Amino acid sequence: MRPPRRPALRLPKAVEADPRATALRARLRKDARPLWREGELRVARAPLDDALASALRAAKRAGQVLRGLEAADEALAAEEKGQRAADREAGAPRGARVSRLLLLSDDGAERFYRHAEALLHRHAPRVLALRLATDAETLGALLFGPDRIARAVLVQHKDAVAAALFALLAEPVSEPRSDPGRSA
Repeated sequence: MRPPRRPALRLPKAVEADPRATALRARLRKDARPLWREGELRVARAPLDDALASALRAAKRAGQVLRGLEAADEALAAEEKGQRAADREAGAPRGARVSRLLLLSDDGAERFYRHAEALLHRHAPRVLALRLATDAETLGALLFGPDRIARAVLVQHKDAVAAALFALLAEPVSEPRSDPGRSA
């Protein structure tokens, strides 16, 4: 007997409407692996390159970034409570789609990744995770200043999530070539 199929990943509307959505879905599936040895969820891996770093810094400047799994879980639980109340008032549930992005450093202990997976199960399908090819010191310094660590970062706004996801498709910036036929 086959395991039940997961519903298709519904990305933010701005991403779904963009012609790059298919490429982004492929990118998210390409390097997906379980978070830990016995993990159930497959999470995409990504480098913390210049494009993603820029998108994350912009989200931080806009106040759309939280640090830590506990802070992320608290914020997501409060949002969920508010959404349930709004759904009851409207008389119909809203369509569930990704609106938050949980970024995880690559140097956590198995217990950390188990906790992250539990958070992802609790708040599915609103939260998508990426495991970054960087350590907590680098991620923390990027967003919170020197000597600050961040093993988990939650991007909280759908536009910031879309910008971070599109950054995964950014072409690496290459150095300008010098033209040997031209003199300076």
